[in-house]
Amino acid sequence: MTDWNVRDIPDQHGRSAIVTGANSGIGYAAARELARRGAHVVLACRSAERGAAALERMSSEVPDGSVELMRLDLGDLGSVREFAAAYAQASDRLDLLVNNAGVMAVARSRTTDGFETQFGTNHLGHFALTGLLLPALLATPGARVVTVSSLMHLRANIDIDDLNSEHGYGRWLAYGRSKTANLLFTHELARRLAANGSEVVAAAAHPGYASTNLQTAGPSAEGRKSVERFMRIGNRFFAQSAEGGALPTLYAATAPAVRPDSFVGPSFAMWRGSPVPSLRASWTRDDRAGERLWAASEHLTGVTYDELKS
Repeated sequence: MTDWNVRDIPDQHGRSAIVTGANSGIGYAAARELARRGAHVVLACRSAERGAAALERMSSEVPDGSVELMRLDLGDLGSVREFAAAYAQASDRLDLLVNNAGVMAVARSRTTDGFETQFGTNHLGHFALTGLLLPALLATPGARVVTVSSLMHLRANIDIDDLNSEHGYGRWLAYGRSKTANLLFTHELARRLAANGSEVVAAAAHPGYASTNLQTAGPSAEGRKSVERFMRIGNRFFAQSAEGGALPTLYAATAPAVRPDSFVGPSFAMWRGSPVPSLRASWTRDDRAGERLWAASEHLTGVTYDELKS
């Protein structure tokens, strides 16, 4: 894994990939490099306008790439179902699903379906998407699901009795809980896949500190100018590039040595650098917590993983 970089990505010709939140940041960087190596890449984006701009930009950067745009709003389960149905109509196979999109430290709000926005978008949206695309993943030899978490998962375990933060809301606490949920989901998905004899690999990654609009989108939308300026200064002087932040995701998505339930992050102080196994809170490998979150997620989304018996 030492000094692994985009030149080490295996040939991806003949493979299909979906990358959520691919219009900017590490999602865009990951999608571009997969396309550069020959994969057919679906840019799954909430904003049609920003998605179209990303598609145009990627077409100029990878002129011989195979890339398409599909609309996906992870904060709306109706949109998730429409996306999965449209993909299933177009293809019966899927080599790689990168659950990358997310929101960070936003003011208290609700998704279309009434869930706390960070939990609903970062976890429930991706839980539903993965479940609806599971038949295509199971039908594809060598398929992988890579979910992007964060070192902020170390801040908080989930509260299984208050998943939607009904009993109090802190924006960073809620973000940390959603990122713990990403890792618990990966852990339980990997366990269930193995129990059912599937070779699909479920892994997770985090970008360390990467300069993307994730840090500034929330403060900008809320008019918190001083926070937005602080985030921009941090991005400029301390963060690594979006391309650097995408390396752990790309490693988890393509490197032959990746094992189920792996968690990959940057090498230098978990902040920047080439991908290596990352520090991970013990509570993200709690089988009972994973089972309870899974059951709650199926109940809340209405998406059941019927192909994977517990």
